[in-house]
Amino acid sequence: MIDIDDFRYKSHHLLLDLDAATNHLMMLVVANNVSGSIWNEATLRQRLAYEAWAILIVTFQPQKIL
Repeated sequence: MIDIDDFRYKSHHLLLDLDAATNHLMMLVVANNVSGSIWNEATLRQRLAYEAWAILIVTFQPQKIL
């Protein structure tokens, strides 16, 4: 188990990474660059960032307060 402060810290950093990856994808869309290796790398980065955040959310079990 991790405490709530550790969870908040890790979640914040993972969300920053997810936000950056998503913003990069949106910039590629605006630039009409939605195919090829650049697009594939960007979608992979975004998917991995989302999966890392989702795993943290699913596995988080707050400590019980006695």
